[in-house]
Amino acid sequence: MELAVLNTNGQETGRKVKLSSDVFAIEPNDHAIYLDVKQILANRRQGTHKAKERAEVNYSTRKLKRQKGTGGARAGSIKSPVFVGGGRVFGPRPRNYSFSLNKKVKQLARKSALSYKAQEQGIVLIEGFNFEKPSTKGFAGVLKNLKLEDKKTLVVVPEHNSMLHLSSRNLPKSKVVVASDLNTYDIMNAGSIVLFENSVSPIENLLTQN
Repeated sequence: MELAVLNTNGQETGRKVKLSSDVFAIEPNDHAIYLDVKQILANRRQGTHKAKERAEVNYSTRKLKRQKGTGGARAGSIKSPVFVGGGRVFGPRPRNYSFSLNKKVKQLARKSALSYKAQEQGIVLIEGFNFEKPSTKGFAGVLKNLKLEDKKTLVVVPEHNSMLHLSSRNLPKSKVVVASDLNTYDIMNAGSIVLFENSVSPIENLLTQN
């Protein structure tokens, strides 16, 4: 497929870029997308949750009342989970949620996600732009010219650009990522993807290498 290259005013520059059908026009694999998104979100979890169990609650160990004659159930410890403030039964413990995923599955997931966006006409190609100093207003103006100001937008740049990152970080619906850091979750979470013209080649090289 071919996409017209736009300038920062949202107008066509007269140039077109052909996107690789091996990356942007494959038959999407939903299960690969599911696995990759699951791994990304699992790897973000801190896993620091902890609840005190019966052996960890700091209470007296004396027997609460005599064994017989009270008319109630036998109770030997206030640490029991049946009492308020007692230990929790099978409470959460710190753990690592991360897991590994085959490299080719992750590649397939990203290609599938990009193919979905291409089918939905959710990819915009733009010539590169930059700012001399951080400018949230300027960045928002570019998105407005592209008619993307109200959409979740993922802007993909070929290499790290601190000015663009700083200009976009106060816009809650916008995110700037480097082509080499593109992941399935960000692609699927975005309403539209804005590709810098010179970021197409790094993405295709990354997703077609063995």
